[in-house]
Amino acid sequence: MRRWNLFAALLPLAIVIACQSDPRPYARKPPRDYSRPPSQPNPPPSSGPRTSSHNLLRQVNLIQDMVPKGRHGRRKHRSMRPRYITIHSTQNYTGDAFAHAKALKRGALRGRNRIGYLIWHFTVQENVAIQHMPTNEQGEHADFDGPGNRYSIGIEMCEHRGNSRQATLDRTAKLAAYLMKRHGIPIRNVVPHYHWPRKGRSPANKNCPHYLMTNGRPGAKWRAFLNRVNHYHRLIS
Repeated sequence: MRRWNLFAALLPLAIVIACQSDPRPYARKPPRDYSRPPSQPNPPPSSGPRTSSHNLLRQVNLIQDMVPKGRHGRRKHRSMRPRYITIHSTQNYTGDAFAHAKALKRGALRGRNRIGYLIWHFTVQENVAIQHMPTNEQGEHADFDGPGNRYSIGIEMCEHRGNSRQATLDRTAKLAAYLMKRHGIPIRNVVPHYHWPRKGRSPANKNCPHYLMTNGRPGAKWRAFLNRVNHYHRLIS
């Protein structure tokens, strides 16, 4: 009888200990992040040393080769407070960034738009970025008289033979991150040329930058590019 009483007294304690211990501590799943749709994996955290905007711009290797004020694409001064950054690809397989700078300064790139000339703010290739006009002036690179021209900074990525596409993308991402920081532009406002419909054109939305689109629309490749931009932006202290 005494043994039975002792067993009955210890049984509840054994049950409590067993319930509080996990016999498979490594079988637990981490809590799910419900802030993102299940189909979109969490982006990798930004790693690497913090940097300043100035140091990031040095990595871009920016050269200013401006179209003269009052000439060609800058013949009319149209001030701008940039809200977006628009990414393009040149689809020019012979001209590098320097050739595009020369063409813009000569007025060789004509367009049926508000001023009769094409112009954008930066052209990027594997080893350099060239600035053609100030970022507080409107360009002619997106959607004629639409918000893409009136409120966005235009960046063209070179595609000439021998140019590294990956190095060009990385340099463009760094430049975009710098411009985001300088002008207070959020990552959601870094957009492809596709984002801006062109009135009177068919299709209205251009497949540009074509090698970052998926079946002519932004998809996984575009999101990967935005992740790279966001990575560099987060590194800026």
